[in-house]
Amino acid sequence: MPFAEINNTRLFYRLEGRSDLPALVLSHSLGCDHGMWAPQVPDLLQHFQVLRYDARCHGASAVPAGDYTLDHFGHDVLGLADLLGLKTFAFCGLSMGGAVGQWLAINAPRRITRVVLANTSPRFGTPDVWNARIKAVREGGMKAIVDAIMQRFFSPDKQQSAWAQSTRAVLLGSDPQGYAACCAALRDADTRASLSKISVPTLVIGGDKDPSTPWEDNGAILARDIPGAKAFRLQTAHLSNLEQPRTFTMALLDFLLART
Repeated sequence: MPFAEINNTRLFYRLEGRSDLPALVLSHSLGCDHGMWAPQVPDLLQHFQVLRYDARCHGASAVPAGDYTLDHFGHDVLGLADLLGLKTFAFCGLSMGGAVGQWLAINAPRRITRVVLANTSPRFGTPDVWNARIKAVREGGMKAIVDAIMQRFFSPDKQQSAWAQSTRAVLLGSDPQGYAACCAALRDADTRASLSKISVPTLVIGGDKDPSTPWEDNGAILARDIPGAKAFRLQTAHLSNLEQPRTFTMALLDFLLART
């Protein structure tokens, strides 16, 4: 299986497609893994070499001790790209992955050709909300929050879908201490003061039924404050790429393949 030792952390990854095509990195949501991008991969492979990975404390990647920061996640991506010889790449991240995308666009703009920020925010709610979730997970495990998170991930009519069921299984299988450490990173993340510095072409995708990152106080800020950012909205809850995979993929390709 493809593992890489990055920043003293073993990361699982999948690199697929032709090496002569431009690279695209896909970064998943908190509590998910690289498999959440499965609906998009077949279409993307026609145009890109696609790198998916499990963020630290997710999927098959290791769970290093201690709380994390957005810097950890950003440097993990750069280290993995360096190891695989990806000098530049487009990047698409959803939720936590979108926070990583913001970090990369701010701190490593020469590495990023285009960035897609889906169902994400420059500032994820209040510390009290995150501290309560951290406490719940550390005391009661993933089962203490799984029902509430699933209500945010998927619309009511999608709760019994195959993607919802597989996502629930991945969430329940997450390491509680690692999940809590990732929650601390999102609790402390705040890119608002740096958004105006982003020069990378940016697409912001939002879900109009997303209770985790409602458009007005989250995606709308990214679209407004990132110079030249484009916006695309779907009628979905938080995991928009799984609720409306075809529409999401078309929006992604339209942006990534645009000449300007």
